Amino acid sequence: MTELNALRAGYDGKEILHGVSLTFREGEVLALVGPNGCGKSTLLKTLVRLAPLSSGEILLDGERWETLRQDGIARKIAYLPQSRPVPDITVESMVLHGRFPYLRYPRKYRKEDILIAKQAMETMGISDLSDSRMHQLSGGTRQKVYLAMAIAQDAGTVLLDEPTTYLDISHQLRLLEMTRELASRGKAVVMVLHDLPLVMRWADRVAVLENGSLADLGAPEEIYARHTLDRVFGVKLSRFPTGTGWQYYYA
Repeated sequence: MTELNALRAGYDGKEILHGVSLTFREGEVLALVGPNGCGKSTLLKTLVRLAPLSSGEILLDGERWETLRQDGIARKIAYLPQSRPVPDITVESMVLHGRFPYLRYPRKYRKEDILIAKQAMETMGISDLSDSRMHQLSGGTRQKVYLAMAIAQDAGTVLLDEPTTYLDISHQLRLLEMTRELASRGKAVVMVLHDLPLVMRWADRVAVLENGSLADLGAPEEIYARHTLDRVFGVKLSRFPTGTGWQYYYA
């Protein structure tokens, strides 16, 4: 479990996050939403030390964040940014990158690392692509590879920054299904998303950031009942019942 207590962070002397407290729970998908510039990506980057922490407390499975080395954090948190360069390597090599936090210098993969990578590829249904080159894959298939890498990393918390960007709707839905699969394996999955109807349909809890502060937190039904998204985003969100739950839409 990852716990954030009164987190303050920012860049170049400007504070972006103002005392945010959150808990990422195992087996749960938490959606992090808010207007552009509210601090969503900054929060994720702070956790993996890509943005400086000003004050507050971060606990990773009860351990104080500042006492851990970078590889120790990587064993507990997997982070997939919104965009990344596409290396000219094979799918299997990319997935094996998830094992880096467990290797000593010089980095040489062990039999167990190769086995874990193969199992991760099986989970994501990409075993037949192990020898394919990354740059030859579609955006949706690459996302499967990155998620397989996160599984191979075997971190308890998985952070996904805008994972559906540049994907068509079918790939978006499949990716969201994958996040549920990760959660079912006991991972705490945190997604930054802009598509509010998708958020309300797929997330277990929704955290709403506004101007760097936590404006609301709760199950989708609770967030909807309080009209938080309508106020923060200036939209009108409505819903209707279906056989598989509420379907949300912009009215």
